[in-house]
Amino acid sequence: MKKTVFSIAMALVFGFSATAKSPIDGEKKEVNVKESKITWKGYKVTGSHEGTINLKSGHLVMDGNKLTGGEFVVDMTSITNLDMAAGEGKEKLEGHLKSDDFFGVENYPTAKLVITSAESMNKNSYSVKGDLTVKGKTNPVTFVVSIYENKATATLKVDRAKYDVRYGSGSFFDNLGDKTIYDEFDLVVDLAI
Repeated sequence: MKKTVFSIAMALVFGFSATAKSPIDGEKKEVNVKESKITWKGYKVTGSHEGTINLKSGHLVMDGNKLTGGEFVVDMTSITNLDMAAGEGKEKLEGHLKSDDFFGVENYPTAKLVITSAESMNKNSYSVKGDLTVKGKTNPVTFVVSIYENKATATLKVDRAKYDVRYGSGSFFDNLGDKTIYDEFDLVVDLAI
């Protein structure tokens, strides 16, 4: 009798633990934020600027070896410029990018990307759709993610006008001439997972 009760109890415990996580939920693979890197590049009529921004947290959701989702939070207060040396306006540019003219990091210290779907293109690459939130505004984005062992890479083109980042934008102001800053900027993401 004791064996039967024990067998039933074990079956219930293992049965519940096996069904507690369905395959649709997937497995969260935490991103190593210290080893990951996000590089940005913005363009203007007279050239470009580039720098880095830190990932605050993030994970990919995997169903076996297949990408199914993910969520990332970016620390907007960490925006840095890499193409200007100190004393050449580097600090001024970084301060301007953090100001309300651009990303308003005092009121919006983080940005967020939520992967809503991932369609396999081949063994290592996915066509990904997600929702990107910047300055409290959320818009859909589409990009390609490639995963190789413990690394994932992606390149996103972001239209800042959709997030009310207006400074120097031809979408909001006329006759800017060579002071125009293009709306699209690039994000190159290298994740350590």
